[in-house]
Amino acid sequence: MLGFLKGDPKKKLQKAYEDKLAKALHAQRNGDLRSHGTLMEEAERIYAEIKTLDENQ
Repeated sequence: MLGFLKGDPKKKLQKAYEDKLAKALHAQRNGDLRSHGTLMEEAERIYAEIKTLDENQ
C-alpha cells in the first residue's frame, strides 16, 4: 500500500558504486595503490549486484 515510501535498492547501490569509484580515484591520485585496488574490488562487487537487479526486472 505504501510502496512509494520504500527506497529504490538500485538507486542506493548506484550511489554506493559511484562513491567507491570516487574514493578509488582519490586513493590512486595520492599514490595509495593498495587502497585503490581494494576499493575497485568493492566497486566491482557492487556493480555486479546492480547488474543482477537489472536482469531480474
